[in-house]
Amino acid sequence: MLEGTVNYERQKNSMLCDKNRLDVPSTAIIVKTKGKRRNLKRRAKMAKNLSSKYMLCLVTSIILNILLIIYLYVGGGNWHLTWTKGAGNEAEAVAAVYCSGHGRAYLDGFVLDGNLPVCECNSCYGGPDCSHFNTSYIADADGGDPYFLEPFWLQNAASSALVVAGWHRMGYTYHDQSFISAELERHIRKLHAIVGNAVTDGRHILFGAGSAQLLVAAVYALSPLNSSSPTRVVVSIPYFELYKQQTEVFNSVEFKFEGDTSLWMNNSDSNVNFIEFVTSPNNPDGQLNKALLHSSYAKAIHDRAYYWPHFTGIPAPADDDLMIFTISKLTGHASSRFGLLDTLNSFNVESFDKGLLFALKQMSSRWERLSKAVSMSKRFSLQEIPPENCTYFHKIREASPGNSAAYASFSVGTDRDNVCLYVCMYVWTFTCNISKGD
Repeated sequence: MLEGTVNYERQKNSMLCDKNRLDVPSTAIIVKTKGKRRNLKRRAKMAKNLSSKYMLCLVTSIILNILLIIYLYVGGGNWHLTWTKGAGNEAEAVAAVYCSGHGRAYLDGFVLDGNLPVCECNSCYGGPDCSHFNTSYIADADGGDPYFLEPFWLQNAASSALVVAGWHRMGYTYHDQSFISAELERHIRKLHAIVGNAVTDGRHILFGAGSAQLLVAAVYALSPLNSSSPTRVVVSIPYFELYKQQTEVFNSVEFKFEGDTSLWMNNSDSNVNFIEFVTSPNNPDGQLNKALLHSSYAKAIHDRAYYWPHFTGIPAPADDDLMIFTISKLTGHASSRFGLLDTLNSFNVESFDKGLLFALKQMSSRWERLSKAVSMSKRFSLQEIPPENCTYFHKIREASPGNSAAYASFSVGTDRDNVCLYVCMYVWTFTCNISKGD
């Protein structure tokens, strides 16, 4: 009996277990599905929180970088400067000297009583701050200064500033034992490549303290030694008076100034050597001159001081045997010589384009104003400048007043004024230069 009872209970428990087994699968499925949903919700919430954290970190990083850039380049960035900080402060102080817009104070200028340098006034102005206009001032007709580009450099003061250490390049030679900076030469070649006004590949580059020094050096170099007669130096009229002055001042037995090139075009004497100055654009009438003498006894020196896009159209890169350029006509820094090449290197191409466009607008504006003034005169007339294609600006540079020129050449229309056959004006300075010619 006891045994039967036990078996019955076992059977009952077994049946209960079987019943439970039948119920477990459906219950388990429901529980499992709910768990998945909870996991998905939990994971979505975690991902959202993580994404928010990433976004917060990104925004914080951007803000910190912006603040760092502002601190370094706008304000407070001098924290790491040592000896240059004093130089910068001194330059800023001198630049802030008030000169009424008609002059400028310079670091190397004249100093009174140990204070800041005094104002150096432009023509026609005077007084401590250059505010006094002198109505009796007589303009210098012998030359001018390229101040027309000063506003551009004032607008780009920070990007064009230079600091040079006192111990910079104290030796005679560079590391390769040369006397010419390879880096400077590289910048010059790069400059001409950007502008497209000269072929420099396979050419030697020589430096000089101004083009006048290089012009006379070129005459010496091209004059044959021990010749039976001196080399004849010639140039087309109207011409830059310096060519004649320098040739005569040196009074060498190896060369002699002989005037107008056209007088020697039919020369048949093979024993006579010629050096022809070819100025393109010409000083003083702005024409793109070409060599007139072509023989084995004639050599040409191409003076291309004004062969820049803001003075003339650049139809093609110049490819002459001997070319002379000057950076003073490009940047306006007539006394700085090569110093501004470093500045140009720090400028990007976009800034360089803006500089040339600024110069072009300045020259075109002056030419237009001058043309209007001359058009009201019955005695004077301006030279005709033919349209010229400019590869730099990718357009045709029209004749006056749309075409900017460094010089304006006036023709005098009455016999009474024949004593002055050419009245040439520096358009970039509005000062006059008078010369005689045929």
